[in-house]
Amino acid sequence: MSTKLSLQSVAKAFGTNQVLRDVSLDINTGEVVSFIGASGSGKTTLLRCINLLETLDSGSILLDEKDITAVGLDANPVRRRIGIVFQSFNLFPHMSIRRNITLALTEVLKKSADEANETASSLLARLGLADKIDSYPDRLSGGQQQRVAIARALA
Repeated sequence: MSTKLSLQSVAKAFGTNQVLRDVSLDINTGEVVSFIGASGSGKTTLLRCINLLETLDSGSILLDEKDITAVGLDANPVRRRIGIVFQSFNLFPHMSIRRNITLALTEVLKKSADEANETASSLLARLGLADKIDSYPDRLSGGQQQRVAIARALA
């Protein structure tokens, strides 16, 4: 199995608070990974670094063997390939579940509305939420909202 994402000696501090220290990890193609740990242990910071929302103090992150932390690299193409679901799902409350999933497909990936709707319908069906496609986030349970966020990340 090939390595899809590799973190090599990643370090990140905020002032004197060393949040990540020498973190190394390989994630293979097809693997799904969860970071579980105590509050304040650096899980969100690590995810933010992987998605290039924070800069590393040292170390590197490779996606398909390409260093995505290289100076001057455009982060947007990388972010299109990395799906992350945070503890707070950040669904848009004023948009239907369908629109929460199709927004990035149509606006960022420039897919047609029909193609985006088909993707949303298919993912929601796989996650047991086909009947919720036109609902709004406040009408879903926490678990259902989490599955919508997962569908959005997979889309």
